[in-house]
Amino acid sequence: MREALRKRAAALAAGAAALALALPLLAANHPGSRENFAIIERGRYLTVAADCAACHTDPHQSTAFAGGRPIETPFGVVLAANITPDRDTGIGGWTDRQFDTAVRQGKLPDGKRLYPAMPYPYYTKMSREDVLAIRAYLNTLPPVHNDVDSNQLPFPFNIRSAMWLWDALYFSPGSFKADPAQSDIWNRGAYLVEGPGHCGACHTPKTFLGGDKTRLQFQGYSIQGWFAPNITNDEAHGLGRWSNADVAEYMKKGHNRIAGASGPMGEEVADSSSQMTEADLNAIATYLKARSGQTLAASSVAVNDPMMVAGAAIYQDLCSACHRGDGHGVPYLIPDLATSSTAASREPTTLIRVVLRGAQTVATKDEPTGPAMPSFGWQLTDAQVAAVATYIRNSWGHAGPVLTEDEVRKARGNLAARND
Repeated sequence: MREALRKRAAALAAGAAALALALPLLAANHPGSRENFAIIERGRYLTVAADCAACHTDPHQSTAFAGGRPIETPFGVVLAANITPDRDTGIGGWTDRQFDTAVRQGKLPDGKRLYPAMPYPYYTKMSREDVLAIRAYLNTLPPVHNDVDSNQLPFPFNIRSAMWLWDALYFSPGSFKADPAQSDIWNRGAYLVEGPGHCGACHTPKTFLGGDKTRLQFQGYSIQGWFAPNITNDEAHGLGRWSNADVAEYMKKGHNRIAGASGPMGEEVADSSSQMTEADLNAIATYLKARSGQTLAASSVAVNDPMMVAGAAIYQDLCSACHRGDGHGVPYLIPDLATSSTAASREPTTLIRVVLRGAQTVATKDEPTGPAMPSFGWQLTDAQVAAVATYIRNSWGHAGPVLTEDEVRKARGNLAARND
């Protein structure tokens, strides 16, 4: 993962260098160039905030925004499009109206509908001015000829015309409307989270058709082999034990006193939130901390249950040296399991994955050490993983159901089939 992030950083740096070369030309040849510069810089920042690089830059290539990265969905794989200004294979031949329609309405210039792997159900909340600022920035990038056949879905999901029904069920077009009863910082956070940040794409549970369960907004969802945790202010399963400063610091540095970002969230931090302003990160934290969760009652497993007894022994032997006997870990270095929303998540997807395969946390400019956890999948049987995960999920005030050996066996098989 560290190598992939290095390549992506190099690609983004190349894009920034291209922008630096383009701006003097704009200044020399175009009236109102100062205004053009401001629009392009605003577009660059919004491109970062919208995390466009995460999908449209293939981490195995060196060219930013040329597309081709496989995007995993519950229905198959979609390849991200080329959004460089190449006229034949990118967006260079699109009008501003066509670009805006694609981003905010989910429709291509030929009238075909996009799949919601492109998060237009969230980007619809962006203003037209913001979308066209992104277009202005993308126009400064070097055009890359890379013909991407995005639709790799199996039948019948490859029939794009069926998307009209999905849109009718789950797509509500319309730009963000500020709530006059809330503060400016709350409204800014709401805009960033619900619009360009498209946090609900990962953190909101989905229906069997892949639409948001809006009544459970931001309460966590298993995706791409991880569980995107509850990011409401839920005390037991979400951010209730985090301060506003904890939330902002996590997004800026990839680490805080409680947790470290890895997997898809590590990519988001590297590509997006670590490059955002302190004011915007504080706004996001303000909004998320104001979102009440829906704590579900759960019964903890008795300490004398055989699974807890076995799990406690495994934890003491393999985990306590780093995470300590009380589960509190080491701030900014080793995650705090005692207050971890990941350990207490509704689904144990991430916990099982990390025990089986380990994890590499993200390294950022502000927190350059990205500690890693080793894999224990080679050492522990499925029954032992189930026991230690059950112990973690039922200690230090957490409460969750007993995990079974079959659940871990299935998770191990699913992970073995993945190449990430």
